[in-house]
Amino acid sequence: MKEIKAYVHASRIADVIAGLKGSTVWGNPDHDEHNLAVYVVKGSLVPLDDAERHYSLELGEEIINEYKVELHCHDEDVPALVDVIRRTARTGSAVAGWIYVMDIASAEPIR
Repeated sequence: MKEIKAYVHASRIADVIAGLKGSTVWGNPDHDEHNLAVYVVKGSLVPLDDAERHYSLELGEEIINEYKVELHCHDEDVPALVDVIRRTARTGSAVAGWIYVMDIASAEPIR
């Protein structure tokens, strides 16, 4: 299994979630272990406009409120899911966010 983490602009998060849930990978009953979590985080992506720009007194620098998407999936689903995130998170900026893919050593259900 893999974990995909993506950092995207607030203006793109609804499209990213809709794209993931609408993908053929997501609806596959043989691969139903997708676990999606979304968090608002303070980050350092380049602001798209002044409305995204904030100054953090705690951090002592300019930040934006961006979204962190975490998704767990089968190894073979990674290319399709990364493609969905890349297409739906695009803003037209040179760097609109980041996508990371990591191995999961173990995943245990809580029962």
